[in-house]
Amino acid sequence: MRIAFAEAMCDPAHYAPLAQVAEAAGFDAFVIPDSVAYPEHSDSKYPYTPDGNREFLDGAPFIDPFVLATALAAVTKTLRFHTFVVKLPIRHPVLVAKQAMSVAVMSGNRFSLGIGLSPWPEDYDICDVPWKGRGKRMNEMMEMIRGLTAGDFFSYEGEVFQLQSIKMAPAPTKPIPLLIGGHSDAALRRAVTIGDGWMHAGGDQQELEMMIAKLHELRKERGVESRPFEIHAASYLALTPDGLRQLEDLGVTDAVIGFRAPYQEDTTSLETKLQSIEMYADTVLGKYR
Repeated sequence: MRIAFAEAMCDPAHYAPLAQVAEAAGFDAFVIPDSVAYPEHSDSKYPYTPDGNREFLDGAPFIDPFVLATALAAVTKTLRFHTFVVKLPIRHPVLVAKQAMSVAVMSGNRFSLGIGLSPWPEDYDICDVPWKGRGKRMNEMMEMIRGLTAGDFFSYEGEVFQLQSIKMAPAPTKPIPLLIGGHSDAALRRAVTIGDGWMHAGGDQQELEMMIAKLHELRKERGVESRPFEIHAASYLALTPDGLRQLEDLGVTDAVIGFRAPYQEDTTSLETKLQSIEMYADTVLGKYR
């Protein structure tokens, strides 16, 4: 099982040294979140906090995930980068394909595109994209991104998108994994039917186990259980060697671990973060591997 380090909404100057130390400590990947803007007025709730509050995001420093992945790839050699997750339907598929394939090329195929719907109608409003039909829009975008990033001429005729035959270069030498984020049944089905894996955003352990069981059930129903499939899980179990083994036994392929509360303002010093990475490598990774 691979181990990914999670850090977000921090001082942008922290990212490069964190990625370098995580790589040296034996981490396999670095996950990168996405946010375009924070609305001044909204009654929307955040689905991953107990009370739905999202005020912790007001003024939080988000770097564009494609930019950040490229910057961190330039100062590392083996670390992979997973977007966790890009709000796909608020963007245009041709531009996303160009960004994703550029990151993959510049990183030497060390990039996976984690994607989701976004739970906030405001994201769609500010990008002038309809909220209605977002699921179908995302499905078509995934088909287009796969076709465009292959590097050959590609055209598309869908219900939402139509695209004349075009070629985009340079293309990566390996396919870019498309990983689906979201805890809904629709997200799980999308991951199994047209994705290369699923990304868990954290939360209750029993819920995680139920969702993984559902994924296995869906894969069996569709006869694709032998096809490679990634399961990325953000779980407190990743804090111990035995916990990592439990996740592996569940079928998790990639454990995601961070060392501070993700839904609070970051007040942790860079030195403390680096020490946490090194301590984890000594006390957990070393014993797990």
